[in-house]
Amino acid sequence: MSTEAAWEPIARRKQAERASRIPSQWKVPSHLLPSDPPLPSQGAQNVMHIPAKILSPSEVDITESYSVASLLDAISSSRLSSEEVTRAFSHRAAIAQQLTNCLTEPLFDTALSRAKYLDTYLRKHKRAFGPLHGLPVSVKDTFNVIGVDTSIGLASLCHQPAKQNSPFIDLLLSLGCVIIAKTNIPQTLASLDSVNNVFGRTMNPINRLCTAGGSSGGEGVLVAMKGSMVGIGTDIGGSIRVPAMCNGVYGFKPSNGRLPYGGQALTGVEGMSRTSVQAVAGPIARSVEDIDVFLREVGPRAHLFGEDCMPWTLTPSSRDAKQQRRPTPPHGSGKNGEFVVGVLRSDGNCALLPPIDNVLTDVVGRLAGTPNVKVVEVPCPKAWTKSQSVMSKLMGVDGGVTMADMIDKTGEPLVPWMKTRFRKGKPQPLTRVAELQALRAELEREMLRVWIEDDGEGRRRQKIDALVCPVAPHPVPPIEGYNAVGMTSSWVLFDYPAGTVPVRNCTEEDLQLGTPQPGKPLSSWDEKTRELWDENKLNRRIYLDTPLSVQVVVPRLQDEKLVEVMGWVDRACKGQADVKSKL
Repeated sequence: MSTEAAWEPIARRKQAERASRIPSQWKVPSHLLPSDPPLPSQGAQNVMHIPAKILSPSEVDITESYSVASLLDAISSSRLSSEEVTRAFSHRAAIAQQLTNCLTEPLFDTALSRAKYLDTYLRKHKRAFGPLHGLPVSVKDTFNVIGVDTSIGLASLCHQPAKQNSPFIDLLLSLGCVIIAKTNIPQTLASLDSVNNVFGRTMNPINRLCTAGGSSGGEGVLVAMKGSMVGIGTDIGGSIRVPAMCNGVYGFKPSNGRLPYGGQALTGVEGMSRTSVQAVAGPIARSVEDIDVFLREVGPRAHLFGEDCMPWTLTPSSRDAKQQRRPTPPHGSGKNGEFVVGVLRSDGNCALLPPIDNVLTDVVGRLAGTPNVKVVEVPCPKAWTKSQSVMSKLMGVDGGVTMADMIDKTGEPLVPWMKTRFRKGKPQPLTRVAELQALRAELEREMLRVWIEDDGEGRRRQKIDALVCPVAPHPVPPIEGYNAVGMTSSWVLFDYPAGTVPVRNCTEEDLQLGTPQPGKPLSSWDEKTRELWDENKLNRRIYLDTPLSVQVVVPRLQDEKLVEVMGWVDRACKGQADVKSKL
């Protein structure tokens, strides 16, 4: 009799099906493939440059030289066909998959069929199908696509094709997008390292010794490797912003109710999330400008597709407006109209490791030198310190029963990161949920004081327009090394829009080799963070050349403002000539 657990043959079959969807002519030569498992002696094994060695010159040009706006313009004006664009991005996504294991469902055949239809439509009607006509996008595996599995890396959900699309998928298709792939995620979707038993581990293309992040890890990798123009992820604890940080791209977590989230894979009792904390869906892209163009089309139409969405104040842009839009100068709540940026350096649970403190200081200096921007240091609010604990309790009110049952059904083991963090519990009674929501409301009221001031006679005004803080207290950590998520999960608890902006790479100077971290741990989370800097346990050179990012946060429902502020931060740090795009 076989001693195999039920999940093992399912995983083999699923991986074989995935491999069969990559055309033989797109196979990466064996001498270009990195070694697995990665070993410290092999170094970073950066694979970012490899696609350009394999793709044709025209494919390199299509996938590397355009912004979202300029690519849409090239397609709608017939300088490029949707078919050739889709083929180029599909080829690049196939290469990325072989180098990093970032895909779950390659959709290249259906994507090419869709692209041919769009080209025919353009020729016949002399106009684009929609404002995002021909835009190659990818989506996290949690989204339902008709006829495709939504397995979320669980064997018990394999080979059960979705019978209808998620609302976000229908929205994307209505605008003319081409969906080229679904991407990998971690087991339980509650890990910051994208690994599961069915598809395996997604690797960081910049440094294979470091995590690619999660839970939208596959999206972060595919966008970084230019296999997709825009990736759609989801976020409840940092699952858009963390992969963006790990892979050096831009991530946008909206407020609840701005983009469609419903109709995805169920990881708990249906409707349970509305009693605790609701995840949101949002884009990962190569630039703030790409996020801006995308949201200007998706946002104003979101309420037409998502039962969980409200209208945006943004209005859809014409193609000419996309090409000609110019950034507006900062203006805000300062006494002389200055845009006031508050800087948060710690959540009170974890001290920042030197590279993170350094990059935050760099950003503060750049912003302080920006006309009409005022930067103020903000003491850590007690509510921010308390929020991680309340968030963790709220996320666990269902006891993880549904997820645990799906894992147990085929005898799957827990992946390493989850072994000490996940266990089946008991759903909390309604009264306990109410207590936690009351604590949440109390913290929300406390956090409001960060943003506003009172004149002593009951009149209030805004005093801070945006916050800049770390994404995490540590750099991109080694595989399985991601620690506390308080600096990302808290903004979901408070329902503030938040985005990741990459600033620069970690340098030798940032490593402070031979200098131990001073002070004592602030908490058990801080103890783990300090281990990521302890030279007796880890070679700090692992962080060299990995991306360093900051997080930008604005008040609840000011999502349109977040895009603008991310742009100001990005331009202050990098200038206008950092990314050259065809116009």
